Amino acid sequence: MYMKTILRALIVALLLPLASFAQKASDIQFWRPYDKRGINVFETGKADTVTYDGLVVRVGANFTQQFQSLSHENGASPRVVGGVNQNQLIEIGNGFNLATANLNFDVALEDGVHLNLIAYLSSRHHNETWVKGGYIQADKLTFLGVEALDKLMENLTIKVGHMQINYGDMHFRRSDNGNAMYNPFVGNLIMDAFTTETAAEVMFQKSGVLGMVAVSGGEIQGGIIRPDDRAPNFYGKLGYDNQLTDDLRVRLTGSVYTTKSSARNTLYGGDRAGSRYYLVLENTAATPTAQFTSGRFNPGLTDNITSLVLNPFVKFGGLEVFGNIEQSKGKASNETADRTFNQLAVEGLYRFGANENFYVGGRYNTIKGKPAGYSADIQIDRIQIGAGWFATKNVLTKIEYVTQEYKDFLATDIRHKGKFNGLMIEGIVAF
Repeated sequence: MYMKTILRALIVALLLPLASFAQKASDIQFWRPYDKRGINVFETGKADTVTYDGLVVRVGANFTQQFQSLSHENGASPRVVGGVNQNQLIEIGNGFNLATANLNFDVALEDGVHLNLIAYLSSRHHNETWVKGGYIQADKLTFLGVEALDKLMENLTIKVGHMQINYGDMHFRRSDNGNAMYNPFVGNLIMDAFTTETAAEVMFQKSGVLGMVAVSGGEIQGGIIRPDDRAPNFYGKLGYDNQLTDDLRVRLTGSVYTTKSSARNTLYGGDRAGSRYYLVLENTAATPTAQFTSGRFNPGLTDNITSLVLNPFVKFGGLEVFGNIEQSKGKASNETADRTFNQLAVEGLYRFGANENFYVGGRYNTIKGKPAGYSADIQIDRIQIGAGWFATKNVLTKIEYVTQEYKDFLATDIRHKGKFNGLMIEGIVAF
């Protein structure tokens, strides 16, 4: 009896500080909410809707769980190494994937200045808790007391840190480990342009026009060795985003990312958390942690790379269309000639019901290009059909049917005549 009373007292003592944080849950300036309110938010705007009232620490989290019911097949020739056929697919069936979680810290440091830090508590690739990245964002510099600078900052946003870089718009709509609230589907794109780099970004926004210039180290981790192999990476964005009428919003952006040399660039291999489609097209020796990118394709342009992407977005009432038209060119350090990959993705959604709490939609995604060691192009095609229900602004349930086919891979490649398809169900809690 006494132990129960003591336990209750301890729980209350632990929850009271969190309750004070919850009261300030939205009291962060120039910030993207982690719940439903953050959907279709791209760059944070310049509207200052929150009054700065001293140091505020906001603690939030994202929790995600999937049920997977996928099957796969291939037509690859046997490739025996050490008595084991490396092209024999592992047996997969119905079951629950690892639950993933993010812990989010947002700190209002000064009027118009905030700190963001995200930690992965549980992820497919790592067993331990680890930091994804963090940055400081400044939308005001009034604490410096320079009037001319205050006027300039009315249209500028400065971000500095080891952070998710702002290349393209798809990274605003993808799932990020436990944070799957912004993605209407379960999986991300086949060529998933997402990485964290030490970077500095300067964004200009005025009357719907936006432009950004940025520089980064060009690699997922900092480093001082192999200086001759490393060069700065430059990226930028130019676009227009405006709510033209009460029902019509139009956005169009173009982005570029380029580096002439890198020890190991990871623009298409920087997501260390892992994909949603566990162990598809993997062999019998595969494990969920080691083969954590199953279902994706990394072109392996790890030395020099130049990528361009065009992202149109239109929302008319409940109808939503988003596109990703992308080309990447470059090579690995052991290659002499550049290779080119093209990716196309088109999403169509219809949101309906009270507060658009329901949606249905589909996504078509295809890539084409020449992998290392190939003399001709390969192609991968994916179709996703999904639906979702927001039980509250913090709770989302999704269901998706996915089918993906691998074309023109060599007979000795496990992906030769490969295919996977089936159902995914995902539940998300975010606050």
